[in-house]
Amino acid sequence: MNIHEYQGRDVFRQHGLPVPPGKVADSADKAVAIAKELGLPVMVKAQVLTGGRGKAGGVKFCATIEDVEENARNIVGMDIKSHTVRKVLVTPAVDIAEEFYLGMLVDRRSGRVHVMASAEGGVEIEQVAKDNPEAIVHHAIDPRYGLLDHEALGLGLKLYPTDIKKARQLGSALQKIYTAFVAADASLAEINPWIFTTKGEGLAIDAKINLDDNALFRHPNYEELRDRLSEDPSERQAREADLSFVKLQGNVGCLVNGAGLAMATMDLVKYYGGQPANFLDIGGSSNPEKVVNALRIILQDDEVKAILFNIFGGITRCDDVARGIIEATGQLDIKVPIVVRLTGTNEEEARALLAGTDLVPAATMDEAVQKAIELAGNA
Repeated sequence: MNIHEYQGRDVFRQHGLPVPPGKVADSADKAVAIAKELGLPVMVKAQVLTGGRGKAGGVKFCATIEDVEENARNIVGMDIKSHTVRKVLVTPAVDIAEEFYLGMLVDRRSGRVHVMASAEGGVEIEQVAKDNPEAIVHHAIDPRYGLLDHEALGLGLKLYPTDIKKARQLGSALQKIYTAFVAADASLAEINPWIFTTKGEGLAIDAKINLDDNALFRHPNYEELRDRLSEDPSERQAREADLSFVKLQGNVGCLVNGAGLAMATMDLVKYYGGQPANFLDIGGSSNPEKVVNALRIILQDDEVKAILFNIFGGITRCDDVARGIIEATGQLDIKVPIVVRLTGTNEEEARALLAGTDLVPAATMDEAVQKAIELAGNA
């Protein structure tokens, strides 16, 4: 789950990071009131769940109240990479002398939190990695001990070898980011930029945190952080229907039981020259209502030209799944072809049930994928 910058700043502030004050506004009048409260100059920053705000004109320095009013009015309602700006953050402007990138993410290969930091802050870390990968400092944190003092200082010195005081500030900031990362069950936490003012004061003037959806049950209060208006509607509906769904850009809609099989299905669609329209795991249920919800979500995508059911019946019986699919498709007005591959327990009975329908049967996974791609291309 992504959260906005102002929410991420609150998380960092709770764990001792030096974050400047700031408040959000959804109108120019409210932005002006906040600016008067904080004092000029201020920054007005678009709050959207995507990058590239600065390049799009969504981050503005304001020296006067007139600047605040004009910029806030222009930014609220702005479209940034298909995201509508509904709020702006108003925060004091600071004199920036130096910028750094401080970030952490989960490295699934090592099973550890991985530090990425760079003295080239203020730009996208992906661009730094592409243009100057040597400028990025890496470190894997041992979960048994956390980021130890000597490790943090060592990272700080790599980022700022000529000033021990600033190196200590950077190391301390990394330790606090790690504490926040673990406490929040985050999958990503970054400050870009972390800055030093002209007086040598270190500040986190930006915040980006992604929360791990799989750990949200431990943080029921995080639901109030969710910006439902900024979420993809189909992904929101899938979450509410207890479906694992990610929208992609292809034309073959995939309904599969099991995340591993779903990934393999998408890989096979790509292997045979097709493009999957989504990842969708319906789990082990043959409940027709769940299948109906899944189909409705997929059919909202006008690019979907064929639908592929790929079901492995282990504990779940294939004939039960077949009945669920038949009942579900009977409730909806579906104008695209549907290919169904069922294998496992009672698969012969399932194929007999499908034989009396317009659904296109397939005996193997390869056959199902090839048929779906062909039908999608002919649609």
